[in-house]
Amino acid sequence: MLTSLLSPKTVAVIGASREPGKVGHEVVANLINGGFAGTIVPVNPKAADVLGRKCYPDLKAYGQPVDMAVIVVPTKFVLPAVQSAIEAGVKGVVVITAGFKEVSPEGAALEKEIAELCRANSVRLVGPNCIGVINTANKMNATFAPQMPPPGKISVMSQSGALCVAILDMALHRRMGLGKVVSFGNKADVNEVDLLQALAVDDQTAVIVGYLESITEGDEFLRVAEQAASTKPVVILKVGVTQAGAKAASSHTGSLAGADMAYGAAFKRSGVIRAENFEALFDYATAFAMQPLPTGERVAIITNAGGPGIMATDAAEQAGLKMITPTKETQEKLRACLPPTAAVGNPVDVIGDADPDRYCKAFEILQDDPNVDAILVVVTPQNMTQPLVLAERLARAHHGKKPMLAAFLGGQEMVAAHARLMELNIPNYPSPERAVNALRAMCDYRAWRDRPPRVVARFPVNRRRVDRVIAWHGRMGIRQIGEVEAKEILRAYDFNILPGSLAETATQAVEMAERIGYPVVLKIVSPDIIHKSDFGGVRVNLANAEQVRDAFDLMMLRVQRRAPNARIRGGYVEKMGTRGREVILGMTRDPQFGPMLMFGLGGIFVEVMKDVTFYLAPITADEAMQMLQNTRSYALLQGARGQSPVDMEAIATSLQRISQLVTDYPQIQELDINPFIVGEVGTEAYVADARITLSNVTASIH
Repeated sequence: MLTSLLSPKTVAVIGASREPGKVGHEVVANLINGGFAGTIVPVNPKAADVLGRKCYPDLKAYGQPVDMAVIVVPTKFVLPAVQSAIEAGVKGVVVITAGFKEVSPEGAALEKEIAELCRANSVRLVGPNCIGVINTANKMNATFAPQMPPPGKISVMSQSGALCVAILDMALHRRMGLGKVVSFGNKADVNEVDLLQALAVDDQTAVIVGYLESITEGDEFLRVAEQAASTKPVVILKVGVTQAGAKAASSHTGSLAGADMAYGAAFKRSGVIRAENFEALFDYATAFAMQPLPTGERVAIITNAGGPGIMATDAAEQAGLKMITPTKETQEKLRACLPPTAAVGNPVDVIGDADPDRYCKAFEILQDDPNVDAILVVVTPQNMTQPLVLAERLARAHHGKKPMLAAFLGGQEMVAAHARLMELNIPNYPSPERAVNALRAMCDYRAWRDRPPRVVARFPVNRRRVDRVIAWHGRMGIRQIGEVEAKEILRAYDFNILPGSLAETATQAVEMAERIGYPVVLKIVSPDIIHKSDFGGVRVNLANAEQVRDAFDLMMLRVQRRAPNARIRGGYVEKMGTRGREVILGMTRDPQFGPMLMFGLGGIFVEVMKDVTFYLAPITADEAMQMLQNTRSYALLQGARGQSPVDMEAIATSLQRISQLVTDYPQIQELDINPFIVGEVGTEAYVADARITLSNVTASIH
């Protein structure tokens, strides 16, 4: 693993300086002042000593084994410094120096050369362009950050050096203990996957926190993150997601998907808790580090003020937590120890004159209620509150089986209590909403940990038919698989496809309509036209031969005028389907994480509201159903507002079939079934329209 970098016994600083303010000076000073338990070796050919430590001209002159070398020389001297460290037997190198791929192509080339040199000699490299490494367990501060954080069980990996310094400062401000802190900068070698692997098996790390700007090994990240999250919480703040949809996408799925969706789907699959912002990163980490996981989502709130209690209740309900009513026995016990004006439902209002004794009696009763999975204590600074005493009393009363989160609201009156709560391992938040969000994250992680084993169903399919269609399009250099052949592929995966056929003339269209039976639908068929309705290429509910003939002739004329360069194969005549709920099923292939499945309601829900969910393929039956449940419009599928409920199982099974198809055929770049028509249970859902996009061929007309 990364022992030479995370737990070295000897640290050399190549570029150590006698001048305060220089990075080489600050790194040596931090190692000394932090109380590093190992050996510190300053290296500088122009100095006899640095901060009272003997200085060596190079590591060869030192002549003893060195585990890790921290390099802080100017950019042009980094490569020789790395070479000398390798020759001295160093197995871990930290390059703090900047000026590499982040500034120029020449810098990128130099960085690559350094990384290849380390790789060829089995030396692990952190950086370049980073602030260094901290391990509070052995008091090693091999960074130029101003202060050492207090020891703790939260370990941090950060791609940004500046944000890493901010994290260290915030940890000091919040009195939040940290374990290992690694700023990995340009990640020329050691990256988030390496650090996840190392911290997952680190006994001194209980929670892994990360700040990431990019993930370069999508599949490997998923595998390693899932392994890590199976043993301890992983909380990540991922930034840089707003430009994800920059690529031109031909499908609804492709245009709606972006890096934000991809990372969200990846984190959901692997059990990573995603922090929405910098504050949430700390909010979640402290809750995970200090409190046990809840066994369910039932939360009880204790407050000494009505307004904050309502704020907490609103936040809990909006977060999907369950505001349970305490048992009758619990309510009787509460009435016996609280004033007559107190509320004993949920929230439990101990009223404004509550002292620590009254608060703690209510807390003790609630934590013994079998209906309560977690408790949120909301406190405002009234005359009788005694916040510091209350903090200490709550910690003594807490038996540690259920999570307790606190929101001690206020300023100066609460300063001492805030600090004491952290010392007593009770996470405190400046608002009920932030406490609730942290509890929501804990519940989500518990649900992920308790999930059933992932079993991906395999359906019997006709792959030879799919092979034939894809091979023909590949030979012809046609990227877009239109409706006719897309439906042939879907039929091979047992989707219900209505009777239909391609007609090259109006006469053929009439013959096919007579054979299929009226009413029918007529659609343009062209490899160059993706959005048929935009070109007047769709006519529905054609009831007789005359309507079919007229529709065919008029459609060909209009399409040729609007898209004169389009290759037109004819018209697709299809049986008019029964009415039902329109939904959209799709897939787009993310370059890092692979195929992402999409589900949403059709019409305005996808076009305007963008009410869709994404999951990474392959999916299980449970995950397919979760895709439906995670849309805001799920209630409509269930039959809200007098609507008939639809066949959920038909949609979920179809999503699993798409999952299998796109897993079987990695050359499928995008897929849309839009709309997919689904009715009540007992009716058969069917594909109304579909298209598939292949990779590595020329684009079509939009």
